[in-house]
Order: sequence, then structure tokens, then C-alpha cells
Amino acid sequence: MADLSSAYLGLPLKNPLVPSSSPLTGDLDSARRLEDAGAAAIVLPSLFEETIIAEEERLTRFLDDQGIGHGEADSFRPLPARFQGTEETYLERLRRLKESLEIPVIASLNGTTDGGWLGHAAALAEAGADALELNIYYLAGDPSDTAASVEARYLAVARSLVAAVDLPVAVKLSSQFTAPLHLVQGLEREGVRGVALFNRFYQPDIDLETLGVVPRLALSTAEEALLRVRWTAMLRGHTRCGIAVTGGFHSADDALKALLAGADVVHLCSVLLREGPVALAAMLDALGRWLEEREYDSVTQLKGSLSCQHAPDPAAYARANYVQVLENYSVPPGVRY
Repeated sequence: MADLSSAYLGLPLKNPLVPSSSPLTGDLDSARRLEDAGAAAIVLPSLFEETIIAEEERLTRFLDDQGIGHGEADSFRPLPARFQGTEETYLERLRRLKESLEIPVIASLNGTTDGGWLGHAAALAEAGADALELNIYYLAGDPSDTAASVEARYLAVARSLVAAVDLPVAVKLSSQFTAPLHLVQGLEREGVRGVALFNRFYQPDIDLETLGVVPRLALSTAEEALLRVRWTAMLRGHTRCGIAVTGGFHSADDALKALLAGADVVHLCSVLLREGPVALAAMLDALGRWLEEREYDSVTQLKGSLSCQHAPDPAAYARANYVQVLENYSVPPGVRY
């Protein structure tokens, strides 16, 4: 049997397949089933600071502002039953997962303020998280924002968190950075141990009936994985950060391409939401058979062997590939112009 073990964020893992942030990883029973199917670790759904702030504002209005305009109510303050807020619920869930699972549990945090990032990260560390993924969801919608200022924001958050918590820290990146390799090297200098390529920003849609802007959630497709594979191949060898790929990985073939390009772990989400933990077990089985059939001893031997630094034709990852694809395209049979 080929050795499927890998490592990420300094955590030894039994294989490179890691269920990423989703409702499945946030539920104890589902997380157990994922572990039974072979998951090497799990990434929890993000703890959103904006949710906690909104919750606190609602509670303040309920307790402190109820008497406004009604003199007879000024002295009435109901004593609420035990109230467990968003953060407390998240931390309790994290503790239960740590007690029940043998695999590493990676917490995910999305902050909005300096104090929020630091305070919530400290609470996650105290609750027992094995590592922390920073889900920095920032859209540069202000014309005064520059590419450099956006990168500086990521670096500042990473710097603060690495200094504040005794946990390995990873940063989940967007695919929209101008120079991802430069940014990752900057994050590494700040002490970040890993990066996840790439965050999927869900896009708003326009309802043509109501003329309203509405949220739209679409699960990933396998075609999305190619962008992650390409940048993994280009990044491998330029950083000591662990590399996770996330978005579009639906089969063992998808995972193998990422590992060949240089990924340390492959995050799974949409395929698990569609098919359940059985999909993970099937991918692990196919991954092991592929390695044995081609006489690979381990995932480590495979990893990065087709990165940009080691590929027989490194230019295939660069602009030359773009030109070649256009030149070789042919019109499908039966299509008339």
C-alpha cells in the first residue's frame, strides 16, 4: 500500500483530503461520519464577527431601549433566560468536536475589527483548535483602495494574529490578487504557516422580476479546480508555507492534479454536500489505487513533481499555454458560422 500521509500547518495528516468549511464540518454527527470515511482533518465553518456584532446590537435594543416612548415601561426589565450567543455556541461546538474526534480540527475566523480578530482568535485557541484559518473576505469597493493597500490589510491581520495566538495560522486567499506569489512570501515573513487557494466569493444576482439584488449560492464545478492547480504549481518552491487548494475538487483525478502541482492538502466541500461522506471514501480509494498502479511509494514522492519548477515544460503554466490553446482550438463538428 502506498503511504498516503501528508502534512499541513505542521500537523501530521494520514492523507491529503480535508473537508473544508461547510455545514457538514460544523455538525458533530456529520463530522464523525467524515472522520469514519477517512478525513484527515476538518475545517470548521467560519466564525463571523459581523454576526456577533449584529447579535449584540439586537440584544442591546431589547434590554436597554424597550422603554423609549413608553414611560410606564421604563422600569420593566425582563430577566432573560440563559442566552448562548453565536461565539459561545461556536466555542462549545469546537470543544465537543475536539473531545469526539481524533483528527485535527481547524477553526476558521472572519473578523472585521482589530479587536475582533484578536479577541475571537484567542477564544478559539483556548477552546482547543489545532490551527486557525483566517478567512479575510474583503472586497476593494472604495476607489481609494490600491492593490498595495489591500495586500497591506492582509499582512497586518496576519501579523497581529500570529503574534497573539500560539497556533499555526493559515490565510485563505482570493484569486484576484495581482501578484499572489509576492503576497504569499510576505505572509510567510509574518509567520503564516499556510495558504488556501482560493476563496470562492459568492456573487450577488439581479432579480429581473423584482429588480432587487439577491444573494446567489452556487456549488463549485470541477473546472474551477484548474485555476487552483495552476497557481499551486507556480507557487510551489517559492515558499515554505503549506499549500491547501479549495474550490472545484470533486474527484480523485482533481486531487491528484493538485498534488502533482504541489499542494499539501486538498479541501473538499461541494462534492461532500452533493454526495455525502461516501464521496471522500471513494476518492481515497481511487487515490491509493492510482499511486500503486504507477508504483509511487507515497504522496510525498508524488507531491510537486509537476510543479512549475519540475515540469518538463514549465511554460505550459504560463502565457505560452494561453497562446497555444487559442491556436489549437477547432470549431466543434456540426457548428456553422
